[in-house]
Amino acid sequence: MDKLQYEYILIRYGELTTKGKNKKDFIRKLADNMRLALGDFEGLTFERTRDHIYIHLHGNDPDKIEPILKKVFGIRSFSKAIKTENDLDKIVQCALLLMQDKKGTFKVITKRANKKFPIHSDEVNRKVASNLLMKYAPDLHVDVHDPQFPLIVEIREQNTYLMCQTVLGAQGYPVGVAGKAMLMLSGGIDSPVAGYLAMKRGVQIECIHYCSQPYTSEAALNKVKELARMLAPYQGSIALHVVPFTETQLAIYKHCDESYAITMMRRMMYRLAERLAKQQNCLAIVNGESIGQVASQTLDSMGVINEVTSMPVIRPVVTYDKLEIIAIARNIGTYETSILPFEDCCTIFNPKNPTTKPRIDKCRWYEEKYDFETLLDKALEEKETIYIYPNTKFEDEDIF
Repeated sequence: MDKLQYEYILIRYGELTTKGKNKKDFIRKLADNMRLALGDFEGLTFERTRDHIYIHLHGNDPDKIEPILKKVFGIRSFSKAIKTENDLDKIVQCALLLMQDKKGTFKVITKRANKKFPIHSDEVNRKVASNLLMKYAPDLHVDVHDPQFPLIVEIREQNTYLMCQTVLGAQGYPVGVAGKAMLMLSGGIDSPVAGYLAMKRGVQIECIHYCSQPYTSEAALNKVKELARMLAPYQGSIALHVVPFTETQLAIYKHCDESYAITMMRRMMYRLAERLAKQQNCLAIVNGESIGQVASQTLDSMGVINEVTSMPVIRPVVTYDKLEIIAIARNIGTYETSILPFEDCCTIFNPKNPTTKPRIDKCRWYEEKYDFETLLDKALEEKETIYIYPNTKFEDEDIF
C-alpha cells in the first residue's frame, strides 16, 4: 500500500453561506485571512469556489496547519483530503489508502456534485464500503448512525476528493468584514473574551489599555501584552495602545467624592477610547461589561457613563454570567493569564462604597472642578503603541 500523502485541505464556510450578493466578498476576505495566518508555510495555493476553499498543500504538513486554521473565523469546518480521478476503481484504491490505519466504525458518504458521473451515489457507497470491509475487518466496521470516521467521497467535475475526518472551525464571520473597533482591554477575564467574541462577528480590533504606573507594575502591563498576544492569532496582529491614566485618576480622587470615583473614571475612559477610536478609523468601542457584575455595570451606571460618547458601544458579554465568561476564557486560553495577581488601574483605586445609581448632573458638576480635557489630550499624546503578533516575544516572560 502506498504512503498516504494529503494534497489538499477542504474548507467549509460557516455563517457566511447565508449571505447574498456580497457572499463573494466574504469568501475573498476569508481566503485573505487564511493566507495571512499561514504566511510561514511556503508554496500554499488557494482555490476559491462558491461552496468551498481548497488549500493546495504542495508538500506542507497539514497537521502543522490545523491548529492555525482552527483560529480563523469564518470557517465552519475543514478536512484533510486526497484527490483522484473520476474512476470508481481509483476511488476505491484511494479509500483503502485513506482508511488503512483506522480502527473503529465508518460510513461512506458519496456526494455526486458531478451529475455526469455514470455511477449513482448509493452504488459508490456500497462498492467502497465492501472493499474496506474485505480489507480491514474486523478493525473497521459499519455504523450508519454515528460513525467515528465518516468517509466522504466528493465527486466534482474534474476530480474526486476523499476525506474521513472533520475538524470544527471557529465559526463566525471573517475578521474585517464588519469594520474595526477599539477594545478597552484590561488585565481581567472579561475584556479578552469580549474581544474574541467581537472578532468572531467579523470585527477587527485594536486595543486601548489604561496604565497607572507607578501604582501598577511592569508585570501588570506585560500581562496585558500577553493577553493581546493570545488574541492576535484570530486576526494576524493587534495594535495595543497603552495610554497613561495616572494623572487623570489622581485628579478624579482629588475633586470628586469617593463614591463617584469609578463612575468618573469610566466616563474618562470612554472619552479616551472614543478619541483614539476616531483617530484609528474605528467604528465602535468594545468592552467586557456585564450587567450587574460590578457597581459601574448597573443599568443606571451604564447610562450615566455612556452619556459621554456618541460612538456605538458593543458589549459582547453584557448578558453573560461570570461562569459563562470564564468558560469562554478557558476555551480560548486567556483565563490563566487573566487571573495572575497583578493589579490594574481599576483595582488599585477601587472605592469601598461606590454608587450604583449615579446622577448625570452630579457627574457634570464634579467635572467642572478641573480641566479634564487637558489631561485627556496629554494622555493621548503620551500613549505608546505596540504592534503584537502571535510570535511576538516580550523582554520578561517569566511571569507566564
